[in-house]
Amino acid sequence: MSLPQVGHMDAAFLQCAEELKSLLRYAWQTKNQFTIPVSGTGSAAWEAAVANLTAHGDKHLVLVNGYFGNRHCDMASRYGANIIPLKKPWGQVYDMDEIDKACKEHKPDMIWVAHAETSTGACQPLDEIGELAKKHNALVMADTVTSIGGLPVLVDEWGLDAVYAGGQKCLSCPPGIAPLTFNDRALEKMSQRAANGDVVKNWYLDMNMIKAYLVTNDFGTPRVYHHTAPISMAFAFREALQILAEESLEKSWARHRETAEFFWDQLTHAGFECHVDYEHRLPSLTTVKIPKNVDGVKVVTHLREQFHIEIAGGLGDLNGKVWRIGLMGYNSKKENALILVSALKDALKAQNIVL
Repeated sequence: MSLPQVGHMDAAFLQCAEELKSLLRYAWQTKNQFTIPVSGTGSAAWEAAVANLTAHGDKHLVLVNGYFGNRHCDMASRYGANIIPLKKPWGQVYDMDEIDKACKEHKPDMIWVAHAETSTGACQPLDEIGELAKKHNALVMADTVTSIGGLPVLVDEWGLDAVYAGGQKCLSCPPGIAPLTFNDRALEKMSQRAANGDVVKNWYLDMNMIKAYLVTNDFGTPRVYHHTAPISMAFAFREALQILAEESLEKSWARHRETAEFFWDQLTHAGFECHVDYEHRLPSLTTVKIPKNVDGVKVVTHLREQFHIEIAGGLGDLNGKVWRIGLMGYNSKKENALILVSALKDALKAQNIVL
């Protein structure tokens, strides 16, 4: 981020953007031409997907098994979507029969799903959802904020139409720039809306305009200025993705899994319990049940003040019930897991509690 600034239409920056796009395609295992960095956090990339792929009255089948499913209901409704929530207890995942049944009943235009539910630590299997969506003539929008780089996200193989993420989780980039990818089915939806005179209700995140800025073509059409891109953030994001590529996806996935397995084993030996069933746990983020009679907020404070370790409390339905602990990106190391469990035990000891 300390590299010298260049202009947002400078050839050096546009080359950086092209390198970023290529690296993102690798991280997501996609050949989508429309794969770009969005100027903003992961929520900006998310809203860009919603704003560009939602026509007024579209039906969104939203898989609500955590905090961020509720957020999509709120966000998409503001763009005129008809929200159909399919709810499960927080921390559980869906089987394809449940989704198929809901699609048959409601005939949605869009299926929204969190691959990695950051509020619960659950990982939703997606390997069959693309084919299911096609069968029902629906698009799939997937949240991969806490999975990109840390576990397999196979955009093309799984048939995901619109996917967004953030840079600050498993990619270890400062927040402020976020990836977004659309396949041909999603781009066709955008084109249909434009042909019908349906203007995207968000100027800053209008991907028709962003395409003219960041997506090159073979016809010699010059790029068109849209906004001042965050140059330093783009440099940082490129470096984060290059580090991932140098390690390789497979080794990064394996490292996150090995660290998580070690962490879960250490938690069990220390007397703690995980919220999510083993087969559906994220290797990048673990929700740990707050033991009985323990003040969870004091534990968070103790770890921060005594050990300079930051963990988070639960969100929504899990507020006061779990801690959310991320071991992701650079921090996904067994030694960090060991230190963390020791710090948790010390925090409980400070409350005169031994598990």
